[in-house]
Amino acid sequence: MKQIEQLIQWVKESDNIVFFGGAGVSTESGIPDFRSVDGLYNQEYDYPPETILSHSFYLNNKAEFYRFYRNKMLCLTARPNAAHKKLAELEEAGKLKAVITQNIDGLHQAAGSRNVLELHGSVHRNYCQKCGKFFDAEYILNSTDCPLCNHCGGTIKPDVVLYEEGLDDRTIRESIHSIAQADILIIGGTSLAVYPAAGLVDYYRGNKLVLINRATTPLDSRADLRIEGKIGEVLSQIDL
Repeated sequence: MKQIEQLIQWVKESDNIVFFGGAGVSTESGIPDFRSVDGLYNQEYDYPPETILSHSFYLNNKAEFYRFYRNKMLCLTARPNAAHKKLAELEEAGKLKAVITQNIDGLHQAAGSRNVLELHGSVHRNYCQKCGKFFDAEYILNSTDCPLCNHCGGTIKPDVVLYEEGLDDRTIRESIHSIAQADILIIGGTSLAVYPAAGLVDYYRGNKLVLINRATTPLDSRADLRIEGKIGEVLSQIDL
């Protein structure tokens, strides 16, 4: 495939690649995308996912929030797929400088990536809102109703960015810096429809913008290289 050959050539010539990814990176590991047409809508909940995963819903309906969160957001048996593994390999080879992800599943780190910027946080970090004690995802999964701190009895909140909450300033700054300095920006598995995360692409100054997606995005016309397909299948063809 001509586009794959072009991507491989660019990767071989570069040592400053940044990857920006979304839910499509993790669906190949079996983690559902609740925004997709065949996602988590119309199931056993009285509210749409965006409502349940909002700050105000969390404050007012913690038990229902956690019922959805445990059932749909904690996919702790998922394992890194070909995309996660190839990105870790590219970082190890000194070519990939950063992974910027909208996902909260920690699969990039599980695959071996070290410089991962998590725009929306991680299910693997949970903190007591009263005393600050840390709890892992297993503690949340094995709790009932609203999980409480076993030290002070305070409410535990996942370190994930809910709707109505702002992104972490430091993560945003580091993401902007990485994208602005990148030689190649590879975007994969994201609709580029969720802001402010999607707006980070505007900071890219290079001429090797690569879009790998199964569907169209608002930035297709700006791409220097567009490859239609699954992100794992595409990246796995890069042979260093």
